[in-house]
Amino acid sequence: MIENREQLQEILKKANQHARKQAKELGASIYYIKNNKRVREDAEGKKFEIIFDATGERQEFEYHE
Repeated sequence: MIENREQLQEILKKANQHARKQAKELGASIYYIKNNKRVREDAEGKKFEIIFDATGERQEFEYHE
């Protein structure tokens, strides 16, 4: 059983790192929300902001933090 919040946060951090590592090894992108923006990060670490225009068409732009 998880005893405290810090332990849970550490478990989640390790799970996140493992998932990122696996995606990178497989050449897959990962998707997440950061600063209220949809982000796609490719296997090489390049980041793109995903935007949907008024017609619902998806566009990607280089993401700058």
